[in-house]
Amino acid sequence: DVTYWQAIAKNSSRISPFYLLASLDHRQDAFGSIVPADPDQQIYLDVFARTFVISVFVTVFALLLGYPLAYWISTLSERRANLVMILVLIPFWTSILVRVAAWIVILQGEGLVNKALIGTGLISHPLTLLFNRVGVYISMTHILLPFMVLPLYSVMKSIPPTYQRAAVSLGSHPFAAFWRVYVPQTYPGVGAGVLLVFILSIGYYITPALLGGPGDQMVSYYVAYFTNVSINWGMACALGALLLAATTVLYFIYGRLTRTQLSLG
Repeated sequence: DVTYWQAIAKNSSRISPFYLLASLDHRQDAFGSIVPADPDQQIYLDVFARTFVISVFVTVFALLLGYPLAYWISTLSERRANLVMILVLIPFWTSILVRVAAWIVILQGEGLVNKALIGTGLISHPLTLLFNRVGVYISMTHILLPFMVLPLYSVMKSIPPTYQRAAVSLGSHPFAAFWRVYVPQTYPGVGAGVLLVFILSIGYYITPALLGGPGDQMVSYYVAYFTNVSINWGMACALGALLLAATTVLYFIYGRLTRTQLSLG
């Protein structure tokens, strides 16, 4: 049978791209050419896209919450700033399973959020906040918020407040002074926080598995599945390698941009 011998010849090399191609929804045909996989087997590119979309949204939410929080902490006295920072760092000292379980209690149909909204008359029926993308976003943003606040706070604390006052004294509007004088000086902290949160987000597994639905699982879920359930270590390694490669590329891009800004500054 010619097909049999073609399959042997194609897979007889020491290194085979089979799993790597499969993780990219491609395969080799009988002639060794790389072609798209069958439509019913093309799932991993969608999983990677979903992983990056969730990570981007979580990073944006963490930045929107973390920037004003870090700015507020930087304006406090040292004693009050330390107290607030302890509250921010509490997630570091709590098991991730405990935090996820707490969000399950808070977001469930009879949880605190729905009871508060129904009690205020804003809604008449409980919102579905669990086992969907909403619960994943809320929990991941809460867990990763300290990784955004810490770099921002360290940079903001080193910025002299006299710069903004000088801009205002020269006729600038307070908001314009904040936006054009203060914010650009915080870009290193923004970049570090965004990079930390995004890299940690794309590797999340437990939170989407417990709070998300079937359509909210990320790459790490499938890595764990192939490692522990189907015992397909080749596929797990291929998915993990692609995730690591994507993270390395992003870190390299951030490093280049940071060096460019420093050289221009």
